[in-house]
Amino acid sequence: MSSRRVAAIAAAPREEAPPAPAAATRLPVAALRGRAALARRVLAFGAGALLACAFAPLEWWPLAIVCPAVLMGLWEDASPREAAWSGFWFSFGTFLAGTYWLYVSIHDLGGAPVWLTIALMLGLVGIMAVYNALIGYLAARWLPRTGAWRWLIGMPAAWLLVEWWRGWFLSGFSWLSLGYSQTDTWLARFAPLAGVYGISLLLLASAGALVALARGSPRVRVAAALTLIVPWVAGAALGPVRWTHPAGAAVSVAVIQADIPQDEKWQSTYEDEILARYRTMTEAALGTKLIVWPEAALPEVANNLLPYIAAVDRMTQARGSSLVMGTLRASADGEHYYDSILALGRQASWYSKDHLVPFAEFFPVPHFVRNWLRLMTLPYEGFNRGGTRQSPLPVAGLELGATICYEVGYGSYMLHMLPTANALVNVTNDGWFGHSTARYEQFQMARMRSLEEGRSMIIASNDGISAIVGPRGQVLASAPPYEQYVLRSSVTPRTGLTPFARVGNWLAVSLAALGLAGALGFGARRRRAGTASALLPPRSLT
Repeated sequence: MSSRRVAAIAAAPREEAPPAPAAATRLPVAALRGRAALARRVLAFGAGALLACAFAPLEWWPLAIVCPAVLMGLWEDASPREAAWSGFWFSFGTFLAGTYWLYVSIHDLGGAPVWLTIALMLGLVGIMAVYNALIGYLAARWLPRTGAWRWLIGMPAAWLLVEWWRGWFLSGFSWLSLGYSQTDTWLARFAPLAGVYGISLLLLASAGALVALARGSPRVRVAAALTLIVPWVAGAALGPVRWTHPAGAAVSVAVIQADIPQDEKWQSTYEDEILARYRTMTEAALGTKLIVWPEAALPEVANNLLPYIAAVDRMTQARGSSLVMGTLRASADGEHYYDSILALGRQASWYSKDHLVPFAEFFPVPHFVRNWLRLMTLPYEGFNRGGTRQSPLPVAGLELGATICYEVGYGSYMLHMLPTANALVNVTNDGWFGHSTARYEQFQMARMRSLEEGRSMIIASNDGISAIVGPRGQVLASAPPYEQYVLRSSVTPRTGLTPFARVGNWLAVSLAALGLAGALGFGARRRRAGTASALLPPRSLT
């Protein structure tokens, strides 16, 4: 090429490279991503709030499958951070909608200021939400991206283990465990086998199956369809099975629902009226073999009402009745207080509440904080635990496995009383919840305990729900809420142990742990295989 041509080419104007895109041109992409993330979180919150409708009193039980399936779908192709946020807002919605009644307990009846009430409520709801955030992060970070190991095993197992963990860690909060939503479906028949967590695991596997039907391969879809169908067929087949058996004649029972307003309960001006009401209603139930009063029925510690207790005991014994009453009591030195049940029969026996409610019955805070609570007109003197190995209450020919209020939410809590206990009793005061859904949620948990243990349960509540529940969780009799009522029915003692009574929650928890370990291992192998293939040199085309 000539030097003249080279010079001409060098002098020719060059085409300029297109300018780098300005920040403004990138904003729409970032905005779209932000809107998508917001939509995902709003949808998660809505699905979580809707999940609360799966439980009593609405009992829209299919939502216990559909709502978790929505969240599992939102976790698909999400980053670990975004999956965690989706899980957080889902659970935040569930507990905000499912435990809104805490406002009534803390502010309306507890006397706490609005700001403190809201802070405590949001604190509890936020802690519960963190649990599901952990599940989302784990699912996005370590589980397989697709397939049966992810949808049918890994995600259900991780969710179940976290649900079980929150039921006991730091004293636990087992409210709104998924399995409780199925007390009136065929899945309830798995309760004597694997307890409420076993039912939760079936629901979660079904939720994962819905995702697999939408996104899986043909083979995975077949497995998903079986996962949806088989538990219901098996539940129907379990219908005729009886895990426990009658062990004596039926015992007539009367439950005294006195309907004492919570704001009058501990005021001395109402003490005589309250004591008179219980005595009058008990007189109306005389002749019944067992009479049961609710939690903290007496408006004073039992130590200060011994003459009254003795007089009522003589009255009931004279007519062939025995009395079980919920009452507070103090230790002999007056230094310790217990929320207790007193059984009066041939001999007096006590059960004292062991699983106390944090920040309601005991205060795990320093002394100066307790003093501050006192200045804020909140209670600051806590109760003492009664002990974990207490015996059943022998009364009226029954051996009663006892729980008080909140304790009924813990499935394996009183298994140590079996097989001696041939019936169950729970005394409670749901007046602390106002006219909210809390009493129905707690009643649903009590029914699950009867299912798990194959025993009838007597439930005595101050203002409802007082009831007699059969060994299969069926409601044999109940009192109308929010009114004075003497509920009469009978309880048949039973013997034998369900599989759940023998092993507790360990069957469901062990299956979940094995499933999660397998899913994590499969996911790790997939990631190693993907990394190895990415490092291989490109294959020659020749």
